[in-house]
Amino acid sequence: MSNDAEAPVVPVEAFEPPYYAAVFTSVRTEDQSGYSETSARMEDLVKDVPGFLGMDHAQTPGGLSITVGYFRDADALTAWRNNAEHLAAQKRGRVEWYQSYTLHVAKVERSHGFERA
Repeated sequence: MSNDAEAPVVPVEAFEPPYYAAVFTSVRTEDQSGYSETSARMEDLVKDVPGFLGMDHAQTPGGLSITVGYFRDADALTAWRNNAEHLAAQKRGRVEWYQSYTLHVAKVERSHGFERA
């Protein structure tokens, strides 16, 4: 999503379970016209969903992208899934930006973190 070069690289904190993780894994097409703008808009938009906890992003040198969104409950995840702008972006993604993708939704039952002092 956003590529803020000045932002520190840190994972989303561990939250008290249960909560949900939506894991979106994709390989994009060569033509990415409009993708970064839409991606930035989606990142701003999801932050307004009550129950949105945060998201992590990663990309391999070979082009595999992974975005994990964290949501407090199923209602928050449903609100994001049904957001009209998000639905339009999904449709455009299938037509233009994604070669392939998978979406996995999981209920998180255990969560912990570590940070070096």
